[in-house]
Amino acid sequence: MSSTTNAALADGTEELERRVRELGPWFHNLNLRGVRTAPEHFLGDYPAIKWRSFAHAIPADLTGKSVLDVGCNAGFYSMEMKRRGAARVVGIDSEDLYLNQARFAAEVEGLEIEFRNLSVYDVAQLGEKFDFVIFMGVLYHLRHPLLALDLLHEHVVGDLLLFQSMQRGATEVDEVRGDYEFWEQDHFGRPGYPQMYFIEKRYCGDPTNWWVPNAAGAEAMLRSAGFDIVEHPEQEVYLCRRAEITDDEPRAAYPARGGARP
Repeated sequence: MSSTTNAALADGTEELERRVRELGPWFHNLNLRGVRTAPEHFLGDYPAIKWRSFAHAIPADLTGKSVLDVGCNAGFYSMEMKRRGAARVVGIDSEDLYLNQARFAAEVEGLEIEFRNLSVYDVAQLGEKFDFVIFMGVLYHLRHPLLALDLLHEHVVGDLLLFQSMQRGATEVDEVRGDYEFWEQDHFGRPGYPQMYFIEKRYCGDPTNWWVPNAAGAEAMLRSAGFDIVEHPEQEVYLCRRAEITDDEPRAAYPARGGARP
């Protein structure tokens, strides 16, 4: 544990609150020994309130398992996986602000987690596959979302993938045929057909919101990248298992860039 974290804990709640404010602003509203990191969060007790809606779908015992948390933010899900007994947890994010928060939070909670500054596009640099990969709240912040899913499948997902993305549009999911004739167009206009909404400027004041799928679009992208949907415990959340890709359909332009294939 770092000396600053030790000091914050030794000096009590007031010093812990000071350190939390110093490390802000926080997006994860964590409860660190009674101190809330984002008490005015517009979503309230987030992400804990989200977690409670699908936690039952995650293996309760992760003893001996390795976990990768992609886009870990302040480390809420990384810490939950460690509490479930995961032998090794690695959290990656491209924002030092969040990584500093995550390291501090894990130290306060007494949890050993490795945090690294790494983009989802560079996961090949990790050089290993993980038993359980978390990819939540990231897809819609990417200019190249399908490439990210291809890279996860190629390089780091060894078994299970926990996926979540903001969704907009219809929640129904139509059955899509394997092919359509050139003159057939009506299916594109059906609410349950896979769609992605492109955000040219901003959504919710955030310039990093780029692509938002409807429900059918999220499911189709997961299948296309080589993931079988095992469970759908919450509208935006999917538990998937990595499948082997056996067809010859074209996918990522450079899935192996950034490191050798394991």
